[in-house]
Amino acid sequence: MGNCGELWRELINFATDISLKEVRMRFLGNIEAKIDTKGRAFLPAVFRKVLQTGGEERLVLRKDVFQACLVLYPESVWNEQMDLMRQRLNRWSKQQQQVFRQFVSEVELISLDGNGRFLIPKRYQRMAAIEQDIKFVGMGDTIEIWSVQKAEEQQMTPEDFGAALEELMGVERVDS
Repeated sequence: MGNCGELWRELINFATDISLKEVRMRFLGNIEAKIDTKGRAFLPAVFRKVLQTGGEERLVLRKDVFQACLVLYPESVWNEQMDLMRQRLNRWSKQQQQVFRQFVSEVELISLDGNGRFLIPKRYQRMAAIEQDIKFVGMGDTIEIWSVQKAEEQQMTPEDFGAALEELMGVERVDS
């Protein structure tokens, strides 16, 4: 019976290790959809499932910093990004405070309704040139929302994509 206590201690430690491990969400793929006249869109079921698995209930919507698209952050991912940015910024730098203020103030908190829909406010629709047809693009820990037309404009040719990927991954090209 002396071993029984030791086994329970191992089980408790094992359970603690599991709960402390970070759960990472991975949004992958792309799905075309439409927004209705009120500006509501259904978050694709495959992405809703990832959110549910990660225990996320709220999202943060922001215009992308570089592209004409919107980005949905699960709330925990957004909070990590804010914390990381805050750590890198000097509170006594006027410019850095302005950057932080602009980054965090231009967001909308998003909750899904019972049907998995959410509202894309009109100003965000204008920022991303969204009319009716949209494309959700899984970007690992975030989801981009594109106007279908803008998404197509951003695609690289297969040749350019292959060359960029080779360069990024450190493979030297040998031209024939």
